[in-house]
Parts: sequence; C-alpha cells; structure tokens
Amino acid sequence: MKVKSRLSIVIVTYNSEDDIYDCINSIYEHADIPKEELEVIIVDNCSQDGEGMFQQLKKRFGESLVLISNDKNGGYGQGNNVGIRRASAPIIMIMNPDVRLMEPVMQTALSAFETDEKLSIYGMKMMQTPTKPSNNSFACTYMMNGYLFTLLSSLGNKFDWFMPQWMYISGACFFLRKSMFEEIGMFDESVFLYGEEEDIHYRLRKMFGCHFKYNKRLHYLHLTMGREPSFKYEKTKVDVAVDHAERKGYPRKKMLRNRLQNTNFLLFRESLKGCHSKQYELLSQLREYIKRQMDVL
Repeated sequence: MKVKSRLSIVIVTYNSEDDIYDCINSIYEHADIPKEELEVIIVDNCSQDGEGMFQQLKKRFGESLVLISNDKNGGYGQGNNVGIRRASAPIIMIMNPDVRLMEPVMQTALSAFETDEKLSIYGMKMMQTPTKPSNNSFACTYMMNGYLFTLLSSLGNKFDWFMPQWMYISGACFFLRKSMFEEIGMFDESVFLYGEEEDIHYRLRKMFGCHFKYNKRLHYLHLTMGREPSFKYEKTKVDVAVDHAERKGYPRKKMLRNRLQNTNFLLFRESLKGCHSKQYELLSQLREYIKRQMDVL
C-alpha cells in the first residue's frame, strides 16, 4: 500500500543546471521525514536544455522525482501553480533552485501545520552564508509608509521581529497549506516575476486572517552573495508593487510615494558610508524613475 505524502516540495527551474543538483542533494541530506512521505516536484519553465537536465536528474536521483516540462515559461507564479496542482501532499514547500537546506526543517514545519489548522504560511530564517544572516527573511507590506517600511523591515530582520499582519515571508523558501492556497486562487499568473509574496500575504490575510508563522530557529541558505545590483530588477519591483496595490484599491500615486520614501531612506543610508557605491548610483537612478512616474499622474 502506497504511503500518503505529507510534504510536496515544488521547485521551478529555468536554466538552473548550476543550482538544481546541489539543491536536491540538500533536500535529501536534511530530510527528517521518511522518504516515502516526501514528494519532490521539479517544473522546468522551458530551459535551453531542460531535457538534458531532466536526464541528469534521473541519473542522479532515479525515479524519486516528479519531473514536469512546462509547456511555456509563464513565470515564477505560473510554474509554481503547475507544481502545486500536481502535488499530492496537503502541505507544500516552495523552494528556489538557488536555496540549500542547512538542517532538518520538515518535521518541525509539518508539526506546526498539524497542530494549528488555521496556519497558512510558515517561514524560516534566510542566511547568506552558513554564519551570516540575510536581511530578507521577510519584509513589510508595500502599502506601508515607505520610511516605516524600510525601518521596520530592517530592524525586524535584524532582531527577528516578525509581525504577521504587516509582514510577508520571503518567497525563496517557505511552506504553505495547499487547501487554503487553492481557495485564494493560488499565485497570480498575470505577474511574470516579483511581488508574489506580498500579494498572497494580502489575499490569505483577507480571507483567513493573519495566521502566518516565522521560525527564527530554522535556517536555509539562499545563494545571493556577490550578485550585482540591477536597475531593471528594482524598477520591475516598483512596477509590480504599484500594479498589485492598484488592484486592491490602493492609490497609484500613494504607492509611488511609498516607494520614493523607501528609496530616499536607502540613499541616505548609503550616503553615510562616505562614498558613492554602485548601489548608490542604482538607487539614484531608481529615484528619478519613480519621480517621472509620479509626474505623469
């Protein structure tokens, strides 16, 4: 008799050959539930050599993985929705290919969901290196005043102060309850990339209340050290935040003002370092972009 899965892990790949093998190794290395209770689903979003990657995955991990070739690259949310629909477990773990588990986390998270039937999202502490915490384990909702957003997000991550009503868990690696996620309509597939966590936080909170948990004692590694700052990335995050907020009835100009306040705060912080870094130049460029968007309203 086949054992029912307790946890399905969904990983969306796109040209992720440099990451995916170590990612899956870390899953099995730190799995603290029986292998038959664990389902690992890989959804490939039309990589250049997705077939070759799948062949390597089969060679290394046998038939233990569920491999899905997406029929299009519909973005982060759409790819995850494909994996979640295929998942057989009641609890889903969303995981980026550039994430590595550092320790056993599954049993603790599953116990939290089994103990609290209202729990919808469960997050953990993100690390940049095994000893250096990230400042992105969670962040404040975009609809918060921009200065307060920056201050609370920074202090919250530094001291592990998580406020479920006002803060959303990072989308790099987190657990969710499948039934609740399906009820809110899953990821918004009209958005290709970025802003998904804030959006699902809003919809889950609106329908089920603030039943989100952050466990500072569980850690995972997100390999973001050394990544160059990108204006395109920051600009897209602003555009998505404005679009999402407008759909929720939050004025476009007010959201742009929040993002401008956030950018001004970050610029001030960079200026205290005494030199104009790449980050300073990027933020200056972003500030001018936001001002132009406000001027046309």
